[in-house]
Parts: sequence; structure tokens; C-alpha cells
Amino acid sequence: MNLNEVIFIDNLPSIDLHGLDRDTARVKVLEFIKDNKSMKKDIICIVHGRGNGILKNEVHNTLKYSKDIIEYKLFYNNIGCTIAKIKY
Repeated sequence: MNLNEVIFIDNLPSIDLHGLDRDTARVKVLEFIKDNKSMKKDIICIVHGRGNGILKNEVHNTLKYSKDIIEYKLFYNNIGCTIAKIKY
């Protein structure tokens, strides 16, 4: 499935990072990617919130340099969420 085809995120595995600092968020995102890769889930949702963009920037930086992620983008219907495609 292509990320542009994702309409509903309720069915996707998701993690909520609200209230975390950037270092903890980075570790949680990497663990979340690893867990979902082992369960053969191809698309995940990361809820970072809108705020000042600190968590969003950290999430995008983590996804950018992860060897397990093919692509990622803000979910078009909620800019407080990022969806990502896992590489197998």
C-alpha cells in the first residue's frame, strides 16, 4: 500500500508521544518500528501532536535516518500525526 492511499489511520498500529521529551520519543519510535517490522505491519502511525514542532521534528529526523523506513509524511487529515512505511 502507498502512503497516499491511506484514508483511515484508526486501523494502523500507532504510538502516542504526547508528554515525552525528544530523546525518549526517539527511543520509543525506534522500538515501535522494530516491533511492527517483526509483526509484518507495513504502515504505522506516530502521534506527535502539533505544538511547537519539537516532537514532530525529532520523529521526522529519526524516520529520515532509519534504515527500516521507506517513506514517511504528515497525515493529510491531521498534521499531529506522521504515517510511515516500513521496509522489509
